[in-house]
Amino acid sequence: MRADLHTHTVFSDGELIPAELVRRAMVLGHDVIAITDHVDMTNVEFVASNVAKAVELCEDYIKVIPGVEITHVPPSKIGHVAKLARKYGAEWIVVHGETVTEPVAPGTNRASAEDPEIDVLAHPGFITLEETQLAKDNGVLIEVTGRMGHNITNGHVVNMARAVGADMVIDSDTHAPENLMDEKAALVVALGAGMTPEEAERALHVTPYEATRHIA
Repeated sequence: MRADLHTHTVFSDGELIPAELVRRAMVLGHDVIAITDHVDMTNVEFVASNVAKAVELCEDYIKVIPGVEITHVPPSKIGHVAKLARKYGAEWIVVHGETVTEPVAPGTNRASAEDPEIDVLAHPGFITLEETQLAKDNGVLIEVTGRMGHNITNGHVVNMARAVGADMVIDSDTHAPENLMDEKAALVVALGAGMTPEEAERALHVTPYEATRHIA
């Protein structure tokens, strides 16, 4: 049993079409996958409406959740783009957090943490305690990532989430087939970030399923 709530396809900078991504995830033991291609205000209609068509794969493969990752959008516009994404069919909203490996605008973490419309704050770099508390208060999940580079600050992210009791998820941020993580690889990421076995169990097998239960 494995849920991955942050992946990409050819609708942004991923290598696979949705059907192949979902099938490969299924073979690795996934039973839930969210497709969350990169969007801003210029392509959100195209991406969200097309990724939404991947829900048809649920009939033959596993649970597929259509979503987006709002990426490098000015903090003041994140909420607006999230609403557009919902309008065009996205059921899962990830925001590209302030990872240390990209020049994401300062304030992105806070704007995302303050917005209950956001589902996951991805790879949030040196997220502050205050921002993490805001995320908890607004039901925004904190991501611990398997993505090379973005995962440099995983230990800090876990410490901040633990300090306030924020819910965490373990996502792959898949762009290529080899980025998908089976159960063993995801557990390595969790434990390598400093999670206790109990925290890893919750992040892998409880939180993602509770958070997506309402999505058919």
